[in-house]
Amino acid sequence: MYTLRRSRPEDGPALVDLWRRSVDATHHFLDAEDRKAIDAEVCGFLPHAPLTIAVDENDHPYGFMLIDGTHMEALFIDPDVRGNGIGRQLLQQGLPLHGSLTTDVNMQNSQAVGFYQRMGFVETGRSEKDSQGRPYPLIHLRYPG
Repeated sequence: MYTLRRSRPEDGPALVDLWRRSVDATHHFLDAEDRKAIDAEVCGFLPHAPLTIAVDENDHPYGFMLIDGTHMEALFIDPDVRGNGIGRQLLQQGLPLHGSLTTDVNMQNSQAVGFYQRMGFVETGRSEKDSQGRPYPLIHLRYPG
């Protein structure tokens, strides 16, 4: 079992590393130029973002979630421990606090699409481009809680 806590600035390097490894494992559809641009954005933002992180007994992070209002902006899990319930644990902590939570998932990320469907999210729409206008289609989801 993992402990959930708020992120701290000193978590930044480990969280950026976790994000990179997670994206490398699940976002094969990104072209190299877009991947590099997104990486730069994440490096500037992630270390200071108000995240909920899942840590082990040594305080090492294995997953994180960012919720802004009622929209989940990010949920990333260390690829070495994906499938061990960390994403479920993070969501189960966030859902009661935020009611009818929404999120977007890349259509090409079939593992994430399946996860959200198993968790009870329902599709509310689609977009041909991501929120930065890049050509990566999104599925818009809502938890009907």
